[in-house]
Amino acid sequence: MRVQPCVPSVEGLVVQTRPPLPPFTLETARQKVQAAEDAWNTCDPERVASAYTEDSQWRNRDEFFQGRDAIVEFLRRKCAREHDYRLCKELWAFTDNRISVRFEYECHDDGQWWRSHGNEHWEFDKNGFMRRRDASINDYRIEEHQRRIAVDRG
Repeated sequence: MRVQPCVPSVEGLVVQTRPPLPPFTLETARQKVQAAEDAWNTCDPERVASAYTEDSQWRNRDEFFQGRDAIVEFLRRKCAREHDYRLCKELWAFTDNRISVRFEYECHDDGQWWRSHGNEHWEFDKNGFMRRRDASINDYRIEEHQRRIAVDRG
């Protein structure tokens, strides 16, 4: 999902949008979830963070932080320790400007493979940027041969 060109607002200011925009339909909620999955699977912190507002509020496990710079910093740490990361997201529920997903990802650190399951609750601003992300995640050990998420990034 790409940021759309800036469009003039009623006040003459330039505003960026990130379609699809709320209020969401089943189709547009699914598009938003797929765009998030695609971005996270690049393991590119700047690309992932570009979907969030400048002051986005995050809870990831037991970490709480705010702002795009903090998101990039968090994602750099995450990508440095989670090798061969592969994620699948599934739409769970949606309403006006909120989407909930369940997800599963697999990765390994320097010696152990992991599968992680979780839920995320997202809230979007009127321009389609995520202003809030709450994530609860549980991990368990797996062996490499137990992986079930395709590793093709092509």
